[in-house]
Amino acid sequence: MKKCLRRFSIKGFQEVTLIDWDGKIASIIFCGGCNFRCGFCHARGLVLDEEGIEAVPFDSVESFLKEKKGWIDGVVITGGEPTLDEKELIGLIEAIRGLSLPVKLDTNGSRPNVLKDLIASNSVDFIAMDVKAPFNAQAYSMAVNAPVEIKDIIESRDIVLDSGIEHEFRTTVVPGIVDISAIAEIARSIAGARRYCLQQFVPRDTINPSFLDITPYPAEELNRMATVASEHLNDVVIRNN
Repeated sequence: MKKCLRRFSIKGFQEVTLIDWDGKIASIIFCGGCNFRCGFCHARGLVLDEEGIEAVPFDSVESFLKEKKGWIDGVVITGGEPTLDEKELIGLIEAIRGLSLPVKLDTNGSRPNVLKDLIASNSVDFIAMDVKAPFNAQAYSMAVNAPVEIKDIIESRDIVLDSGIEHEFRTTVVPGIVDISAIAEIARSIAGARRYCLQQFVPRDTINPSFLDITPYPAEELNRMATVASEHLNDVVIRNN
């Protein structure tokens, strides 16, 4: 177990977050590397310069979690994209759950087989899946600025919807990438989801510097989008990053 964990690409650790897992005081583990190149992404270093970021030893993460046992409610694993290396991810999750802590996984949905395995083995307690655009290849490829197998994204969506575990889908609302009609289309496509989150785009440290010049949608437009999405979903929230 320890040998596996030493190879895992832990590129950041945030001891406490109150906003990344609703209702929980959580810690966050950041994994390096991603197969998408979303221009609006804030994780510039994790995506573009994984090797340049010093790894965080799992021992230090484990020590903190043990020290704060009874206070930290769970651990969020995010990225980058954590599902790129299934073996390493499973090793990390097993170690965290060995500390009697639940795990929330953030994913872009590009690895449906990994999600299927994790759910089948009861390895995760919550999945948050990003939906970058409506579920068609052209819109998705434009949003992620990389080749994408849209069938994999759709399969992941269906796996999460059918999983029976806590979950949410979330879309970063970037002008030029999604608009109110796109949000309505996405909402229809995830009918039955437990929660849909509209994340406000913040022009900060973006992978593509041109996105720094984009003015985010005003609050009134986000509220309109939430209203439209609510026609198809019971729980729609807005998060301001």
